[in-house]
Amino acid sequence: MRITGMNPSAVKTVPNAPTIGTATNVGTSRAYNNGSATVTFTAPTFNGKSAITSYTVTSSPGGFTASGASSPLTVTGLASATAYTFTATATNAVGASAASSASNSITATTVPQAPTIGTATAGNTSATVAYTANATGGATVTAYTATSSPGGFTGTGASPITVSGLSNGTAYTFTVTATNANGTSTASSASNSITPVAPALSSVEYLVVAGGGGGPAYGGGGGGAGGYRASTLAVSTGVAYTVTVGAGGSTNGSDSVFSSITSTGGGRGRYGYTVQTGPFSGGSGGGSAQAGVGGAAGTSGQGNAGGAGPSSFPGSTGAGGGASGAGGSGAPGNTATGTTGGAGSYSSITGTSTPYAGGGAGCEGYQYPFYNGAPGAGGVGGGGGNNVAGTANTGGGGGAYVMSGSGGAGGSGIVVIAYPDTFPAPTAISGLTYTQPSRSGYRVYRFTAGTGTITF
Repeated sequence: MRITGMNPSAVKTVPNAPTIGTATNVGTSRAYNNGSATVTFTAPTFNGKSAITSYTVTSSPGGFTASGASSPLTVTGLASATAYTFTATATNAVGASAASSASNSITATTVPQAPTIGTATAGNTSATVAYTANATGGATVTAYTATSSPGGFTGTGASPITVSGLSNGTAYTFTVTATNANGTSTASSASNSITPVAPALSSVEYLVVAGGGGGPAYGGGGGGAGGYRASTLAVSTGVAYTVTVGAGGSTNGSDSVFSSITSTGGGRGRYGYTVQTGPFSGGSGGGSAQAGVGGAAGTSGQGNAGGAGPSSFPGSTGAGGGASGAGGSGAPGNTATGTTGGAGSYSSITGTSTPYAGGGAGCEGYQYPFYNGAPGAGGVGGGGGNNVAGTANTGGGGGAYVMSGSGGAGGSGIVVIAYPDTFPAPTAISGLTYTQPSRSGYRVYRFTAGTGTITF
């Protein structure tokens, strides 16, 4: 039976289902577990004889939805590292269509989950910060970064991360973030508070060389080398340690000192002058013997034995003692060549091997009314014969003078201190002239003149 007044072609229904398009992951800058995807679709060819008012895209799993008037639609709130497909529906005044077929599958990615903070440990102007990595957000984590508060000093790497550039005595806490291709996570909670401090300096290397003794007039033995001492010494931070650089002398050299370490100045060489009668020894002074007749021995442990010179004949030619043994023995007579000074010792405390504390050379003694012979050579750092001075800041002895007049002065001494550069620079140096030679991994202070203090 036909109902009068109704037109079947005018009956309204729900639309047909849209045609699904492509789903695309949108990971950039998305917070962890708030992933996003854009989904495209095509409107149905039949709208149910009523205008379509909206479209809805729904995820599977999770049922996350997005609605809007046209394609594409963006679905948010997706779980990180989870695979999803999507369907679309169309809605008109009558109702919603059936769902489209499922889209392609995408994996939602986001920035990483914030790491879990661990323990921060103080160092010297630095700290190490431990953490535990959490979920990656579905994309490989490329960096973990620890950041200090205050200051914003950073470090990157695997746990634990080292953060440098901190100020000793300042309290810091740290947070850690993780970064992947989508961006950087939120920061972890703050770490425990730490305060970097300079470690206590336990010991330093030292080289203490005293001033060399002078060579005599009228020939004879060369000046003795200054004392040479090299080892390590326990020190404390905040304490002022005495440093004295011994001067070289025309007679006896002066002592050099670092704290409790004293190196004794070299002795003056014994002259060989006679006036027709009365023989004199030409042996040098050595170490604390100072002006020793016949090269008397120096201070025990400082290696400053003077060269022997026979006292039974005028004009003998003993040489100055060196840092590592006796000088030359010297020969009698008026035509003998002066003897070479005792060898010095080599130290690499400054990073370069350098000789110190060579004895001065002897000369033939002068005997009225004539003299003959040639001066000898100085040991390393020590002066040759015939009025040659010892080298400055080596503690070398001075050479004798073949005739009348003063002999060569002894070379001034030196004090060198070295310690690892992981420790801070001294807090104070006063009253001293110094340079800082380059030595890999060490702080070096080369004191060349003065009396003063160094405070670590």
